[in-house]
Amino acid sequence: MVEVPGSVGTSASLSLRLGQTVLAFGALLFMTIGVRFYQFTAFCYLVTIMSLAIPWNLTLAMVDMYCVLLKQPFQKPRILLAISIGDWVMSVLALASASSTASVVDILRSDESVCPPTICNRYQFAATLAFLTWFLSLSSSLFNLWLLPSL
Repeated sequence: MVEVPGSVGTSASLSLRLGQTVLAFGALLFMTIGVRFYQFTAFCYLVTIMSLAIPWNLTLAMVDMYCVLLKQPFQKPRILLAISIGDWVMSVLALASASSTASVVDILRSDESVCPPTICNRYQFAATLAFLTWFLSLSSSLFNLWLLPSL
């Protein structure tokens, strides 16, 4: 069996999962602490998706840790297909939430009475972290899809 770096059960996949978890947690943290994100639907959507991404990535990080510690490759094609589809869905949702948040921040930035610069900067940073989460999630999905035909 060919081992693709970044596919489930490798140390690169563990790094990707931990990176996704940290970035999603950062986006969630910057969006929710001390600000009223619930006034805008796009912000609530970002919080919901990042809240879903954290347990998804932590669970798969535990699978990766198990495979890395036992030095066994992940060889279950149906489960790998489900993980690939789940990664793809999470990456699409993360992209949608990051894009909607960034566009709302861009609109709100024009009126400082609605969104003071410090708050808008926090929203924008949360959107940036969500974009980075999307990038890592998409790369995980593509690595797993690359491995799928070789099983």
